[in-house]
Amino acid sequence: MELRKSWKDSIYLQREELARMLREPLERLAERCVPVWGDREGLDGVLLEGFSAIPYCTFLYCLGIDGVQISDNVGTAGLVPEHFGRDRSARPYMKEALPVWGFLLSDAYISMQKQRPSLTALQIVRGGDGQPLGYLGADFDLRNLPVTAELYEEPGTWRQVRGDPAIRGSVFQQCRIDSTLDQNLEQALSILEELLTQRGVFQCVIHFSSSQATIWTIADPFRYRILDQEALSDPDICLVYPPRPYPADALIPMPDVARILEALRALRMADENIYLRMSSINIFNGMVSLTFSCDGTHYMRHDEFLEKGGRFWFGTGA
Repeated sequence: MELRKSWKDSIYLQREELARMLREPLERLAERCVPVWGDREGLDGVLLEGFSAIPYCTFLYCLGIDGVQISDNVGTAGLVPEHFGRDRSARPYMKEALPVWGFLLSDAYISMQKQRPSLTALQIVRGGDGQPLGYLGADFDLRNLPVTAELYEEPGTWRQVRGDPAIRGSVFQQCRIDSTLDQNLEQALSILEELLTQRGVFQCVIHFSSSQATIWTIADPFRYRILDQEALSDPDICLVYPPRPYPADALIPMPDVARILEALRALRMADENIYLRMSSINIFNGMVSLTFSCDGTHYMRHDEFLEKGGRFWFGTGA
């Protein structure tokens, strides 16, 4: 079984490809800087000539070993002289350890001028004796960089996210008060089952305490719709959404939708202090989320969720 790539895996693959594109051009340009090192105009000339060879670059510049800039910035518009003499030693990319091969592609950071996500490549510049003279720096705006890695998929592993400590600390001082939805919960969940299995809804978020549900449809996935308690108590709402076959690529089997909704109802009603406040179902992700009165949120695969009973959530029951 192929493992899903996480967002960290996607970042690693993206950075690996960018480093492959940038390392050799920056190394060649750094070698051209050696004969004019320490000469501001000479360095500016070399950087101007070599700028087009560095793909997607925003600015090029040279730094001394101490992190102070010894050239102007060179960009698409030419020279930007006000950066000469700038001390970059405190910038995030200067604090990262430079690998022994002399090339570093920094972690992303927020730029000082435009407040945008950016990254910097540093190539060490060595003299004829092999001793380091300083660095060739290249800045990149993430908006200009190509995306070379596939979009990651959400992992299917169980995750728990702790919420507001103030809410957790007072959880036993509060108790569940029946909402309007609670008073008509069986019918409301039957309506949601119909929408999820027969009417093209692929995700819903059920707000038990505020008596509403937010839904997304396959036919119009970029816009959500809010079903208030009136809609959730009226089966006629199903007529608004045309019948649609249950998606073959959904990770939640259609019969399990009703089982999930019934399990959510049980969690809502099981305890007066620790009770379900909100839950979501996404049939394509195959995931269920649950947010309790203690403000903790769980993300679980639907099959794992269905295996859990009251003993798992509350230490009691079947």
